[in-house]
Amino acid sequence: MKVPGNKMPGLRGRKVNDLPGVTGVARIDRRTKRLTKRLKPGEIAIIDHVDVDRVSAEALVACEAAAVVNVAAGISGRYPNLGPQIILEAGIPFVDNASHELFERVRDGDVIRLHEGVVHLDDEVVGKGDEQHMEGVEAAMAEARAGLAVQIEAFAVNTMEYVRGEGKLLIDGVGVPEIRTPIEGRHALIVVRGYHYKEDIATLRPYLREYRPVLIGVDGGADALLEAGYLPDVIVGDFDSVSTKALTCGAELVVHAYRDGRAPGLERVRQLGRDAVIFPSTGTSEDIAMLMADDKGASLIVAVGTHGTLEEFLDKGRSGMASTFLTRLRVGSKLVDAKGVSRLYRSRISTSQLLLLAITALITMGVALSFSPLGQTWLNGLQDFWNAFIFWLVGLFS
Repeated sequence: MKVPGNKMPGLRGRKVNDLPGVTGVARIDRRTKRLTKRLKPGEIAIIDHVDVDRVSAEALVACEAAAVVNVAAGISGRYPNLGPQIILEAGIPFVDNASHELFERVRDGDVIRLHEGVVHLDDEVVGKGDEQHMEGVEAAMAEARAGLAVQIEAFAVNTMEYVRGEGKLLIDGVGVPEIRTPIEGRHALIVVRGYHYKEDIATLRPYLREYRPVLIGVDGGADALLEAGYLPDVIVGDFDSVSTKALTCGAELVVHAYRDGRAPGLERVRQLGRDAVIFPSTGTSEDIAMLMADDKGASLIVAVGTHGTLEEFLDKGRSGMASTFLTRLRVGSKLVDAKGVSRLYRSRISTSQLLLLAITALITMGVALSFSPLGQTWLNGLQDFWNAFIFWLVGLFS
């Protein structure tokens, strides 16, 4: 969005370019993943995100934000989250612990200016925060690593609580709903819009062409499949971060609900005139997608963008990630990370084999033409044509 005349209202005719700092349209939302859907290059993101995680930071960088202002602590010290470091490495100014009043005083679409941690709207200061630099972030990360043992202990406690609450689902599959999509004996590809999901989908193209697995998108993972040119078979989640295009693409919908039966995403499905299956669980949406694929007989489950390490579990920023650890134990040897598939799998027909096959076919055709009457006639005609062409070409220079 450009300001007419390159001036901000109330600045007494001064040009924006003459003012220090970063100026741009403000995009404001308390949920970062919702904000990145409408954030455009050159705009300033105002978020409320404790412990900015890697996925959110990479999304902000991909949107080419001019600056990021966070009214919460980007690094609280609970664990060494990577988000702030990723934002700064991309050259994007990052302000932390800003005034909460920004959500009241700045409206979405206002043109604001950010300079040395201070947010200006027209001639007025509407908020302040701590401008972050790489040295400070690295020091905070080192301090967070020192207290990681406390988080591991809390993670273990959450794991035991999940076992007590979801033991029947984990052990016996009690509560997994029936779906119409056939999975028995097939591979299942579960896509979460997480770590390096775009790269993983790209490297899996030969595998997808050959095995044609059941494609299961977890919330925004359905959009990731559509962006890559694939149509999801099943979409699982609470549907707070998936597009209407994905929900109406024809895929079977499975709504993630709370244990008490509440399903916030069901209302949106009904408004679109779609039917959905309800799956109550206290785990995450990627967990129930894996449990469903396993329960329905998938011979192999390939995961894209999911969480696989302790740091990634903690980076999700929620105690419920303990369920993801247990789900992986439940699924067992069926589960393969996409990175492992791309490294171990190679197309059964290599480029060299295709080239050898083409050469062999040409030789075979040549031999067949040489010994058949029809082939002899065809070769004689080809030779006459060649001689006529050479005669014509020599005549041009005579």
